[in-house]
Amino acid sequence: MQTHGTEGIAFLGGGHMARALISGLLREGISPAHIRVGEPRAEAREALAREFGVDVSPDNAHALAEATLVVLAVKPQDAAGALQALHAARRAAQPPGAAGAAEPVLLSIAAGLTVAQLAHASPAGMPIVRAMPNRPALLGAGITGLYAPPQTPPRAREHAELIGRAAGRAVWLRSEHELDIVTALSGSGPAYFFLLAEQLARAAEALGLSADTAALLAAETLYGAGVLAHRVASDTAHDTTLADERRAVTSRGGTTAAALAVLEDGGFDALIARALQAAAARATQLAGGAAMTT
Repeated sequence: MQTHGTEGIAFLGGGHMARALISGLLREGISPAHIRVGEPRAEAREALAREFGVDVSPDNAHALAEATLVVLAVKPQDAAGALQALHAARRAAQPPGAAGAAEPVLLSIAAGLTVAQLAHASPAGMPIVRAMPNRPALLGAGITGLYAPPQTPPRAREHAELIGRAAGRAVWLRSEHELDIVTALSGSGPAYFFLLAEQLARAAEALGLSADTAALLAAETLYGAGVLAHRVASDTAHDTTLADERRAVTSRGGTTAAALAVLEDGGFDALIARALQAAAARATQLAGGAAMTT
């Protein structure tokens, strides 16, 4: 059975992000019968089977059977052990003397593990794509940065884009290093907006609003602004920018202008730049120190 160009999708790991991607794949029309998950925790297996109707097993080899796309969704320190099953799966699919089957594609969402590290732990010749989704993927509203080496075949890129679309939207990156910037911007980015909403709510409460009302107004303002920003990103027919949306809210000499002036005087631009630089630098450090240990 072939669905959306894949015969089978295997997840190695069934944690939060894997669950978000599985949910998105089902929304995209992928049948639960085409998804298998290898997950060692019994409670997680039970939840995945109950909520999504997918085939879940503690045995990664079972999950990998007939898979054309393998999603590595484990912690970096657990990756080497999970990838060991790929070697056994290749031997089972290509017994001595048999014609070679199409190599499955490995899509890694394990933070910090480079293509070179993944290739070292995987069967030779396996196409590898790295991805950085973000938490809004839980609602199908995420954005995923994708990177594949230049020699990656089109089939592998198509499979990777399938996962990216399941999470929301996907964008291809020019270099593997750019994944560190994506991690700082969109991977960690939701936390920055949540923090801003938290601080707005606290400041409004200090000015006299009830805590519940302040929190509601801050959260709904964050949501509404996000919808408007999404329209900017999606509207290819016009050249509207985020700055245009900001200016539309800012009347000269008005309340918004007064607030923005305080942020500017406080070095808001430089603070945001420093925050992203720190997150990107940390992502680079983690990538350099990531270990493929068993």
